[in-house]
Amino acid sequence: MRERRSPRIAVCAAAVVILATAAAVYFILTSAPEVEAPGPPARAVPAAAEAAWPIFRGDQALRGVAAVTLPDKLELAWQFETKAQVTSSAVIAGGAVFVGSCDGNVYALDARTGKELWRFPTKDQVQTAPLLLGDTLYAGGDDSFLYAIDAATGREKWKFETGDKIIGGANFWRPPAGGPARILIGGYDYTLYCLDAETGAKVWEYSTDNYINGAPAVAGDAIVVGGCDAVLHVVAAADGARVLAIDAGAYVAASTPVDGGRAYVGNFDGRVLCVDIAPDTKGERVVWSYEGDGEAFFSAPAVAADRVVVGSRDKRLHCIDRRNGARLWTFAARDMIDSSPVVCGDKVVVGASDGRLYLVRLADGSEVWSYEIGAALTASPAVAGGLLVIGADDGVVYAFAW
Repeated sequence: MRERRSPRIAVCAAAVVILATAAAVYFILTSAPEVEAPGPPARAVPAAAEAAWPIFRGDQALRGVAAVTLPDKLELAWQFETKAQVTSSAVIAGGAVFVGSCDGNVYALDARTGKELWRFPTKDQVQTAPLLLGDTLYAGGDDSFLYAIDAATGREKWKFETGDKIIGGANFWRPPAGGPARILIGGYDYTLYCLDAETGAKVWEYSTDNYINGAPAVAGDAIVVGGCDAVLHVVAAADGARVLAIDAGAYVAASTPVDGGRAYVGNFDGRVLCVDIAPDTKGERVVWSYEGDGEAFFSAPAVAADRVVVGSRDKRLHCIDRRNGARLWTFAARDMIDSSPVVCGDKVVVGASDGRLYLVRLADGSEVWSYEIGAALTASPAVAGGLLVIGADDGVVYAFAW
C-alpha cells in the first residue's frame, strides 16, 4: 500500500533532558496500490528493538542483510528535522540512532522518541554513515577529518585529517593477536587509511589512482574496496600491502560487499560483477558479469543467501541469481535508485529518488508497500529490531516501526 507523509514533527529537546538522556545512553551502549490516509504522527518503538545496526550495511562484510523480517506495512514512528539534506545512512545501537547531515552536524537521537541527545559540529557536510564501535562513534566529513566521538556525550576524543573529503563510511578490523581495533576509511585523496581506534594514530595507508567513494569491506584478514580508478583493491589488513588489484571495468562509486570469498561490484558502465578474491585462485577472477540497462550502479548490492539485489540509475531495482548472474526480476521505481537496498527476511526495503520508500518481495519483485516522503532518498535504510531509519533530501530523518 502507498502511504502519504504526515506533517513534519518539530523535534526539540531542552538541555536538561539532553544531558539526562545522554547519561542513560552511556549505560546501555554496547559494542498499483491503494492510497491510505496519513497515520498518526508518532508511534512507540517496541522495547524489543535492541538488535544493532552499528555500521553501514549492517556488518563488516557490508552485506546489507538485516536480522529481522518486515511485515507488509510499516508505520511512521517519529521524524527529526535537520537543517540540510540527509544523505548519510544511519546506525542504530544501544537505544540511539546516529546520523550525519549536510548541515555539518552528526546527531545522536533517542531511538524510541527521535529526540535529540546531542549534536557534534564539523566544518562541512557529513555525508558518511557513522560507525559505532564500543562507546565511540566514528564519522567522516567533507572537511577531510575522521572524528572519534564519545557516543554517550558527543564530545570529541580525537580527529584525523586526510587530504580531501570523506563520503564513504568507516569500517573496523581486529588484529588476531589482540590490541586496539583498527579503523578503516577511504577518501577523495585516493587513499585508504588504517588508524588505531583508541588514539587515531595512523597504522598504514594504501594509495589508489582515484577517489574512494564507498566504505571498505572486511573479509577475514583482507580489506576490499572499489575505487574510481576502476580497480577492486584487496589489501592486507595487518600492514596495508597490496594482495590483489582486479580490473572492475569502470569506476566503482559504491561499496563492495563480500561473502564466501567473493566480492560483488557495481560499476559506472551498468554492470555488476561477481569477483573471486581468494588470493590463491588461478586464472579468471570474474565469476560472472551482469548487465543492467546501461545506467550506472551507484547503489551497494545486498547479498542474500542465493541472490544479489542492487539499485540502478536506470530507475530499477535488480535481483540477480548469486550462482550464475542471471536476472531474476527487476522492480521499476519512478526515478533512479542510488539508495542501497536491505534484505529483511522475505522482503527488500529501498529508497528512491522519486521520494518513496519501497517494500518489495524478495521472491518476485512485486511491490508490497510504499511510503511517499516527497523528497529524494539517496541515503540507505538502517534496520534493527523494530525500527527502520532513513534520511531524505528534505533534511528529515524518518523512523518507521512495526
